[in-house]
Amino acid sequence: MAFDQHKITTIIQESISTKQLLIERCLPEIECCGILLAQACKKGGKMLFCGNGGSAADSQHLAAEMVVRLRGNINRAAIPAIALTVDPSIMTAGGNDIGFDNVFARCVEAYGREGDVLIGISTSGNSENVLRAIYEAKKRGVYTIGLLGAGGGKILSECDASVVVPSKVTARVQESHIMIGHIWCEMIEEFLFPELFTNV
Repeated sequence: MAFDQHKITTIIQESISTKQLLIERCLPEIECCGILLAQACKKGGKMLFCGNGGSAADSQHLAAEMVVRLRGNINRAAIPAIALTVDPSIMTAGGNDIGFDNVFARCVEAYGREGDVLIGISTSGNSENVLRAIYEAKKRGVYTIGLLGAGGGKILSECDASVVVPSKVTARVQESHIMIGHIWCEMIEEFLFPELFTNV
């Protein structure tokens, strides 16, 4: 069968349906996690993001939105956030010397401090290196948030809070993850810099 406009429409409608389910099922969790992140930042904490593949790219994307800015018309101070995925020397040395399952946990050991927040992104909810990072974070008083899919997997029960996108399709979960991250960024901006939004 040709990949035609009908197929394209089906994919777009599937994405819309997934986001509609977010509205119906996940608004309290999205709001709760956004508030927790904003409060942590207000107290001087930073955000640590980690994930694999597309979730690694999402980690970098969301950290960039926090450090630089999401909305071009809002000239605000930087919000501290680090993507644990960005240094290939650390990733490859860790994979070679201590095993790939431990690379994010090692980064949390290096950078995580009490009052920080680790956001573990996993479309399956079963990424072992994300799970071990969460274990390390909890030992260090770092709050843990899961940005998950496919029912939440093993990671769901280990996080302090989480949002589970109601889909088993990786692409639909990833699309929703980045939207949720953008929502969180807007929430954090408006919580930290209310004076910038009086006329917005």
